[in-house]
Amino acid sequence: MTNYYWILCLVVLSCLFKEPVSVAFSALNLAMHFHCWRSYSYLLYFSLPLQRDKKPFYDYSSMWKIYGLLSMNSWFWSAVFHSRDTYLTRNLDYSSMIAVLGFSLFLAILRSLDLKNDASKVMVAAPLIAFTTTHILYLNNYKLDYEWNTKVCVIMTIMQLFIWAIWAGVTRHPSRLKLWAVVVGSCFAMFLRTFDFPPYKGLIDAHALWQASTIPLTYYWWSFVKDDAEFRTANLLKKVR
Repeated sequence: MTNYYWILCLVVLSCLFKEPVSVAFSALNLAMHFHCWRSYSYLLYFSLPLQRDKKPFYDYSSMWKIYGLLSMNSWFWSAVFHSRDTYLTRNLDYSSMIAVLGFSLFLAILRSLDLKNDASKVMVAAPLIAFTTTHILYLNNYKLDYEWNTKVCVIMTIMQLFIWAIWAGVTRHPSRLKLWAVVVGSCFAMFLRTFDFPPYKGLIDAHALWQASTIPLTYYWWSFVKDDAEFRTANLLKKVR
């Protein structure tokens, strides 16, 4: 009976959604980001020491929280787009993905260079915000170009992966192995994103496999972020004392 139940669910999903497998993987990515985001927040406010004003010592705490929200928003619209492919859902999916990539690139530069001066942060953020906004406006108001958007996404992804890989080696971060694992895994996942083939039995294609590969990568990525919060907090406490 159990097998028939799951087969019936798959049939219903196939009728309701255009790409049920991609919808499921998008939902799982959303769930993974939400779980890791909550775990990260719990670590900051209940496991690690807090300042007198109840704020975390980790100086990138709010940045990672914003990253988590943008990531969850991106995967939400990915699920919506793969369930119903319309001009609006496609725009929201593309725009949300570019937004999270632009912010994560800014975060990679910010953390790797350990920028603390507001002027330095603005100098990095301004061109990235300008490019990201311009690209989103281009997609929404001029031409919804899939190939151009894919190239932009790949270039932005390669840039931040390169930054993280070099930074991990130079700084000898205690969790650099996790970071390198995510970098290598993301490179392989990127091939799935750029390589396309017809859906197997009308369900699984290269894009769906890319979505599946990002689920474990998300877990390891947030694991590194939590390790970095612990490492950074310990170092800051040593300076305070």
